[in-house]
Amino acid sequence: MAAQAKNEKSEMPSHTAAALSYILGIITGILFWATKKNDDYVRFHAIQSIGLSLLWFAGWVVLTILPVVGWILLPFWGLLMFVFWLVSIVKAYQGERFELPVIGKMIQQFGKQIGL
Repeated sequence: MAAQAKNEKSEMPSHTAAALSYILGIITGILFWATKKNDDYVRFHAIQSIGLSLLWFAGWVVLTILPVVGWILLPFWGLLMFVFWLVSIVKAYQGERFELPVIGKMIQQFGKQIGL
């Protein structure tokens, strides 16, 4: 009986796991996606974390390669992605299924297509 009670207390709440899935981007996204197979809420945010990380990196690569215009836009891209990342963490911790504007639906559809 005591072992069962200890196990229940050590289980991380869904909203905490969902928020933590954003912390290290793709790394924690994959980690929580793989370990929380029965928690749809955590998996939703884990997939979104993976997608946001990939989008952040892809935008950074493109803007770094583009001379002048890309270099001017790069700080704004970083700020925009940081704001999305921070809002996603807060909303996940609050228990909301916050879908990122424009890319949120695409990320979820892509995740379903490849079996995430």
